Amino acid sequence: MHASLFHLLPTNTATLSTNPEKRTRRRLGLSEFDDNGEKQTDPRAVTARGGGGGGGGEEQRPWGSQEPFLMQDSRTVLRTDAGAMRVLRSIGGRIIQKPMHIGFIQMEPRSLLIPQYLDSSLLLFDRRGEARLGFICKDELATRDLKPGDVFWIPAGTAFYLENLEEGQRLQIITSIDPSESLGLGLFQSFFIGGGTYPRTVLGGFDPDVLSTALNTSREVVREMLSRQQQGPIVYLTEAAPSVWTKFLQSKEQDRLNHLKRMVEFNRELKKEGKKAAAWSWRKMLSSVFGEENKKKDDCDDSYNLYNKPHDFENRYGWSIALQGSEYNPLKHSGTGVYLVNLTAGSMMAPHVNPTATEYGIVLRGSGRIQIVTPNGSLALDAKVNEGDVFCVPRYFAFCQIASRTGPFEFFGFTTSARENRPQFLVGAHSILHEFLGPQLAAGFGLSEQALRQIIDNQREGVILPTPEVAPPEPMEEQGEDKPKVMMVV
Repeated sequence: MHASLFHLLPTNTATLSTNPEKRTRRRLGLSEFDDNGEKQTDPRAVTARGGGGGGGGEEQRPWGSQEPFLMQDSRTVLRTDAGAMRVLRSIGGRIIQKPMHIGFIQMEPRSLLIPQYLDSSLLLFDRRGEARLGFICKDELATRDLKPGDVFWIPAGTAFYLENLEEGQRLQIITSIDPSESLGLGLFQSFFIGGGTYPRTVLGGFDPDVLSTALNTSREVVREMLSRQQQGPIVYLTEAAPSVWTKFLQSKEQDRLNHLKRMVEFNRELKKEGKKAAAWSWRKMLSSVFGEENKKKDDCDDSYNLYNKPHDFENRYGWSIALQGSEYNPLKHSGTGVYLVNLTAGSMMAPHVNPTATEYGIVLRGSGRIQIVTPNGSLALDAKVNEGDVFCVPRYFAFCQIASRTGPFEFFGFTTSARENRPQFLVGAHSILHEFLGPQLAAGFGLSEQALRQIIDNQREGVILPTPEVAPPEPMEEQGEDKPKVMMVV
């Protein structure tokens, strides 16, 4: 979520691990850092079978390998005393409908992610803690208080800040990162509105005389303004020694608005003086904030709480929720959907296909098993997953999720379409097999219609099924594997 946050400049590269093995771990680890701030390694291996031709036996692949359906390229893009952020790079290839990075932000109590704007859109999900989000909408400063379960969209180019309001609670945010509007300078790029020596504000690159003229102040004042901030993109807000950002949040709303808008006003001053702007235009980058796109007051949307949404499907074995653009208008603009699934111990989300979207999933609680099947009918992935694991299922690929027998399995995620997805279930009541049951389907299997009916009618449940026989017997931690938690539920 910020300039050197996502694509660190050379002055900030100390915060980014140069160890390629650590960077390719797929575990997130905001709560997996050791005492030195480094991510702990994970010696486990995942069993993956199948492949291109449908042949091949079982093969042990280390977690760090480039398993195509498990997002593994994990990078610590930001770490300060007040917080950290890790990002998983989207997997590539032609089978991925829409690349999407997944970010995890953790902020200590009473901390601030300082004002900035990005070249990529964010869809925030408040996993834990309460936060205050400030952002510019229609030339006005708007604020939203976020609580666990809230979803909020920040378009590319929108100036914002994020504050952890809690005194004794860490804030944990999961966010999708859509790079479709990015400048192509790396994962994505953020531009700090405020800053000093670390991080550097976008104003700091201009000639001191130009900047002092635009701000109508002396060079000494400008030099002081651009050299005080040294705490990084996430800073503590303390009463004892208030920082410049503590003072910012304590200032009047109009003063905060003026500060966030000063950059755009400065760009206008440059044009009046005939100065050439950079190759990119600040005004264009902030068009969603200051331009003609926001003409209605109701463009300043509220958040949507996913936990308060009625379950779209529910039976004895679990429930599921899907949030689409028809229910939360910002999703129409983002082109991204959101979902949440909870499976009881030993149950399964029946094998199904997403016909309109690629699915990105993050395990929030418990452990389970993910199976993904290739178009030629071979098993592409059969993996046990725990909290913090992230998987990607390309559009059209058949897959299922299975909870372990010892507890619930909960996962949240994003889809690459804000339209109603209508997953097509392959087995179970009201599935494709059930609806196609007849001589044509029987001929396809080489069975008599009666024999096929006896097989299909055995399953009376639909969507979420009881499956104790194939569920993992126990979480991996109980099998003697010392694996730290990520995004832990307290």
